[in-house]
Amino acid sequence: MNAAAPPYPRTIRLGEGPPRDPPRALAQEQPVAFEFNGLAYAVMLATPRDLEDYAVGFTLAEGLAVSAEEIIAISIAPVDKGTIVRVTLPDARAQPLRERLRLRLVEGSCGLCGLESIEEVLRPLPRLTARPRIDAGAIGRGLAGLRDHQPLGRDTGAMHAAAFCDADGAILFAREDVGRHNALDKLVGAMMRAGADPRSGFVLLSARCSCELVEKTVRAGVPALVTISAASDLALSRARESGLTLVSLARADSALVMHDPHDLLG
Repeated sequence: MNAAAPPYPRTIRLGEGPPRDPPRALAQEQPVAFEFNGLAYAVMLATPRDLEDYAVGFTLAEGLAVSAEEIIAISIAPVDKGTIVRVTLPDARAQPLRERLRLRLVEGSCGLCGLESIEEVLRPLPRLTARPRIDAGAIGRGLAGLRDHQPLGRDTGAMHAAAFCDADGAILFAREDVGRHNALDKLVGAMMRAGADPRSGFVLLSARCSCELVEKTVRAGVPALVTISAASDLALSRARESGLTLVSLARADSALVMHDPHDLLG
């Protein structure tokens, strides 16, 4: 008779010291499909929470609207194995949306549209005009308070967090998701729905800094981005292009200033 299989999850020892307790829950991750004006647009893998915020942030990040006020309606429909998020935009936004979807279909059928696709991905960013009112102390205070805004991260050990801090480092908004891009979209959506001034503080991310995160921050109008992990070369290039203050490898004892056009951080 075979012995009973051991329970999972279980912790194994890899070195000295007491083993850590395993996470109390698994991170939620499922397909979230976006439809705009009845047209299928994209399917993302995301945590199915704060989806109204996600819808607003994703719509703005994709350039399908220029403000939250342009979004007429949002509906959330759970389906088998996922969720459909339906967004209604004004008719004036429908034609550019249809054109973008047509180009996507063309790109999928041949390899001749690659240069056009790259140009679209790296389309020019708006130039930030707001001067971020932050200093090293504000960054330190934001880092110190971030864990208090990560309940899902504490339970699962598998969540990214995005926070918006005021000029003193106090966290005003925070959102979590298994995807760092999703977390930032949710954060931007929450800010815009609440009418927050994006120029008044900085974004703090528990992630490495990719170019997409720089672009989402810039398009939201936030003048400074702080990330806990390192930045890529393209992220730095895009930060320079847009005038974004960029700080990476932010820890309790130090941080790496990558770009500081206003010479805020010495």
